[in-house]
Amino acid sequence: MPSAMSDKQLFDSFEFREKYHCDDPLGSFCSPKGTEFRLWAPTASEVALRLYSTGETDTCLREIFPLRDEQGVWRYATGEIWDGLYYDYLVTVDGTTRATADPYARACCCNGARSMVLDLRRTDPEGWEEDKAPPLPPETVIYELHVKDFSWDPASGVPEEYRGKFKALCLEDTTLRGDGENPTCLAYLRRLGVTHVQLMPVYDYGSVDESGDPEQFNWGYDPVNYNVPEGSYATDARRGEVRVREMKQAVQALHKNGLRVIMDVVYNHTYRLDSWLWRTVPWYYYRQNEDGTPSNGSGCGNDLASERSMCAQYILDSVLYWAEEYHIDGFRFDLMGLLDADLMDRIRQELDRRWGPGEKLMLGEPWSAGSTAVRPGTVLADKGALGRMDKTIAVFNDTVRDSVKGKLWSAEDQGFVNGGGLDAGRLADCVRGRTWRPDGADNLPSQTVNYLSCHDDWTLWDKLSLAAGMDPTASPCPPALLRQNRLAAAMLFCCQGELFFLSGEEFARTKQGVKNTYRSPLAINRMDWARAWENRDLVDYYRGLIALRKQLPGLRDKSAKAADRILSVTAPAEGCAALLVDNASPDSPWDRLYLAFSAREDTVALTLPEGEWAVLANGESSLLWQDPPAAAGTAALPPVSALILGRRSQGEQK
Repeated sequence: MPSAMSDKQLFDSFEFREKYHCDDPLGSFCSPKGTEFRLWAPTASEVALRLYSTGETDTCLREIFPLRDEQGVWRYATGEIWDGLYYDYLVTVDGTTRATADPYARACCCNGARSMVLDLRRTDPEGWEEDKAPPLPPETVIYELHVKDFSWDPASGVPEEYRGKFKALCLEDTTLRGDGENPTCLAYLRRLGVTHVQLMPVYDYGSVDESGDPEQFNWGYDPVNYNVPEGSYATDARRGEVRVREMKQAVQALHKNGLRVIMDVVYNHTYRLDSWLWRTVPWYYYRQNEDGTPSNGSGCGNDLASERSMCAQYILDSVLYWAEEYHIDGFRFDLMGLLDADLMDRIRQELDRRWGPGEKLMLGEPWSAGSTAVRPGTVLADKGALGRMDKTIAVFNDTVRDSVKGKLWSAEDQGFVNGGGLDAGRLADCVRGRTWRPDGADNLPSQTVNYLSCHDDWTLWDKLSLAAGMDPTASPCPPALLRQNRLAAAMLFCCQGELFFLSGEEFARTKQGVKNTYRSPLAINRMDWARAWENRDLVDYYRGLIALRKQLPGLRDKSAKAADRILSVTAPAEGCAALLVDNASPDSPWDRLYLAFSAREDTVALTLPEGEWAVLANGESSLLWQDPPAAAGTAALPPVSALILGRRSQGEQK
């Protein structure tokens, strides 16, 4: 593919933007009034629209030549209703003609090489107009899951034809092997108490053949059709309308069951450089190095040029489309450090304008996989931009992640819970949800997503096991590692900021020690529902922490004054730290919290601050708050455990 540095200079120019930027909706549109096509291709000398009866046939029903307007949009409209027809384009640029699907398509054929005209209203499930997210919860607790691995396990109780599909997310009462007692999937999530489900990529991606072996697996960070649901998650990938309807049904079911839905989006790169975007306007949507080669800050062979106006518009329109058409409640931006800060603020502002401030979550990774050939003067949305971006755009906190369990670069590296050490001041920074910033300034809790594990790298259980030199698949789970896991969870749920954890972390999920399972077999990736009930005590520990967290305003505070709630930090012994937290609030019976964490192998005697204290959670149970035992004067902190105490408000003390 030839380089085109003259195009780079042209596309970066103010003149090109002024002449060709277009705010009109693009793509194909079908309604009872007719059908319209709009394709932005300003450098094309000719565009042909080809229509097909199906997504597989090679016989073109009709070839049409749209007309180009002054902004570079090729348009064609008809009073005929072409709902259900498939189409693609032939785009001629500099004498070369390329076949391409519509980069703005909202439906497609199997494997996405041909777009589909679709009246979206006929894909709406019954009651879709009334569908709405549950009310904003007092605290955000995000649960990351993959549509396929969530329900693939036969022990999930999901019927075989729905396993690994959107449809599995609609089943409300599945149980372990159908035993009628132990909930799985959606019923399990209701019991667990999380507030948000974060779906790993559900747009149409290229690393799985939608017509092939159903055992295929990939995380899905390989965008092909940004505005179309993934066909391998549908019961019929060959009918473009089915995947649209079934994803809506999944969102509707999650909402009905009290869960908001976050979509994991990957606007930093495409599956291949030779994408629909590239074939439509060669090089425009992509960054280039000085020698004309594609920039590769994503580690995937290409970087989208979000700083160019029509690329930014494409990303903004895509986000708004998912929020509007699919009722998505938030967006997690993969490698957000490759996107520009101005675009992220623009997305934030538009989401707030349409749905109200804070109604839609925004979070992202404040890093990239490498350097990127961004246009000079562009500010990227990495940690360095936290001080200038909207304070409700949150970023993942690797400081907490690495401090609690050890750095992810080495299986042997240890964090606080497994003997790696952590001084009291550093632990206090973790509780404050602080993340390292190049400007040395503090981030607000509203800008922080605290987590221990996600789809990337080892699961928490695998990391703890490998650092201890143990087999992560050992059964039953070693008690020493279960103590470390509970301590890590207690620390996470005592951090100010948003909370996030990987599906199955709460039952010691293992991926057999494989670090990155993006294309590993389902035998490794699947959620093991039998393991969830073998480790139900650990599940209940997470469940209790989630419920307790919602009752602790001193930890839920997202304001600029949240850090002031940390009243004192002490080190009762080496390998042990304690914090006193202002929890005063009209809706809490406890005006102070005392948080103690120990990685020691012996019991530590604690001298408690003055007052009558209630034991809300300890290293064995996080449900003590339901009928809390009293404590005063002193308390014992057992080995490798946490202690969470609440001081009864003055009016409630005897």
